[in-house]
Amino acid sequence: MIKCHLSTLMGERKLKLVDVARETGLHRNTITLLYDETAARVDLDAISKLCKFFDCKIEELFEYIPDAQN
Repeated sequence: MIKCHLSTLMGERKLKLVDVARETGLHRNTITLLYDETAARVDLDAISKLCKFFDCKIEELFEYIPDAQN
């Protein structure tokens, strides 16, 4: 599973969805899907814009969590 830490990054900076959308040029719906961790896929350009805006690495924005083995 892929975990998105956008909500954490936004919370640390006290940003709203509209703030991130305005500053990155990304559609508000894209930000919302990532914030709520309901996005099925993400455009590489969106990842690049978010990393640039938050001045972070990809691994600070997304985390791979292996599924539990039964």
